[in-house]
Amino acid sequence: MEKYFYPAIFHKAEEGGFWVSFPDFPECLTEGDDMSQAYEMACDALGLCISDMQKEGKPLPVPSSLDMNLLEPDSYVVAIQFNMDEYRRKYNNKAIKKTLSIPQWINEEAIAQNINFSQVLQEALLLKLGQGSIKKNVSYPGEVLAVMEDTPKYSK
Repeated sequence: MEKYFYPAIFHKAEEGGFWVSFPDFPECLTEGDDMSQAYEMACDALGLCISDMQKEGKPLPVPSSLDMNLLEPDSYVVAIQFNMDEYRRKYNNKAIKKTLSIPQWINEEAIAQNINFSQVLQEALLLKLGQGSIKKNVSYPGEVLAVMEDTPKYSK
């Protein structure tokens, strides 16, 4: 799981709310009407910066440690946690087409049982990637069905 923690400075805005800056990402600025909204916006802004840097092949900066004495009045340091796996699930869930090969007999049996190939592949990949788990085995006459839990829901 890719988790990152970077310090953000929350500044009280004259017009109310907060604006947020990141010492390690000078180009990353955001704001919010209150502390909660500013935190959410800071998580999103940090996510955009980190994902853009990764796409461009740039190394991420080492999180800085801040001298609290250098802060402006009405400013607060907050550690922002960014989870790349959650970010990808939220913003990068566009369905893509994959071509694969399976034995003919498996194909025929699956079609006969109205099995959704895409769903089975997604569930199997999530298990393999450690993103889902098998809750229990439910037995039906002649088959065993794995029931998934903690599996992210994907929207189309």
